[in-house]
Amino acid sequence: MKKSVLTRYRIMAYVTGVLLVALTFGMIGKYALDMGGAADFTQVVSIAHGWLYVVYLIFAFDLGSKAKWPVKKQLWVLLAGTVPTAAFFVERKISRELETKVADEAPAVA
Repeated sequence: MKKSVLTRYRIMAYVTGVLLVALTFGMIGKYALDMGGAADFTQVVSIAHGWLYVVYLIFAFDLGSKAKWPVKKQLWVLLAGTVPTAAFFVERKISRELETKVADEAPAVA
């Protein structure tokens, strides 16, 4: 497995996580605090998160298939983009686990 597969997953995990946290704050502002501009903010952020979550799903599925994960683990990683802050914790755990595999497969430099 190439390091780029892990890198693009990590980037999308952070992007998805940040957008989901921003969307959560926007929803709190919109419904709990009745803030005026929160409706426009949540509309923009929810559309961006929705489209970028699809990209996250593609990259996470690609990573899982190349890492030969079982289905249960694959679903756990795919659903991490739907729970606020979960993407950060899952990304860190997956990155620690796979960095050793990626490092072991890298060719030695002379």
